[in-house]
Amino acid sequence: MANQLNKKGKLIHAVVIVVMIGIALGAFYIISNMNIVTTDDAYLEGRIHSIAPKISGTVSQVHVEDNQNVKKGELLIEIDPADYEAKVNEAEAKWEAEEARLVDAEANINSTIANLQMKVTSLHQALLDKNRAEALYKDAVMPKEKYEKVITAYDLAVNALKAAKEQLKKARSLKDLELSLIKEKKAALETAQLNLSYTKIYSPADGYVTEKSVEAGNQVQPSQPLMAIVALRDIWVVANYKETQLKNVRVGQKVRIKVDTYPGKIFTGRVDSIMAGTGAAFSLFPPENALGNYVKVVQRIPVKIIFDKSTDSRHILRVGMSVVPQIITKDEQGK
Repeated sequence: MANQLNKKGKLIHAVVIVVMIGIALGAFYIISNMNIVTTDDAYLEGRIHSIAPKISGTVSQVHVEDNQNVKKGELLIEIDPADYEAKVNEAEAKWEAEEARLVDAEANINSTIANLQMKVTSLHQALLDKNRAEALYKDAVMPKEKYEKVITAYDLAVNALKAAKEQLKKARSLKDLELSLIKEKKAALETAQLNLSYTKIYSPADGYVTEKSVEAGNQVQPSQPLMAIVALRDIWVVANYKETQLKNVRVGQKVRIKVDTYPGKIFTGRVDSIMAGTGAAFSLFPPENALGNYVKVVQRIPVKIIFDKSTDSRHILRVGMSVVPQIITKDEQGK
């Protein structure tokens, strides 16, 4: 009987110890997680550069394949440049023709100025002859017929000078017109040269080719998606936290990040920013709460988390991967 009581006492003692350990562990878990805000509604996001032509044409060469690593400035696609080269040559010929016309217009101005100077000299002489003739005619020394010829010559010189001035005005207007036409033709040439440069499409960033949908011989149109370049060196986390979780979340707080692809691996980062509204507020079809069927739902607010620069680069991260971020709202000293 005594042995049974002794065994029963030991069993009770063991149960009490186990319960106390469980309570202690539970309390430790609760306390340790009081300052951690986590969610499994999170994924990796990155910069995706859509590659599309600015001109229409036939693709002559495609220099990359799906999932290929490319560098910024690397040639991706070439469009047949023949039509655009012809347009450049045509625009260049028109521009050169206007340049030649400008030279002619300037020569015409110089000639008109020389003619104007001659007319000024002729008018000056005609004015002297007119003054002398008037004095002689007044003294009855010069006959009327000769006097009238001198006066007529003076009037003709005045009109000739007026005509020369009008010619100079027209010549200068023609030069201004040629200058404007040259600007127009030069702009057309620059546009043609720019379009020619668009026949070669280069990578806008370092990254990997994805969603490639173009092959040599395809006809393409402006803004038609041909592929995308994903810059994997610039990856961040978009975590959709419940609005009730963000009371103590601040920009700059440390974050532990678990990536489903790499179980047991912990990445580190920091809170970069908190979106200015809920996901529902910026959706294409936001909820309409004024219809009388309102049901309160806890909203989620996207939080952007960036990785520390010291993050292990051996573990490749891909856009769209599922992650579990844990924001530490207080540091180890409880500050």
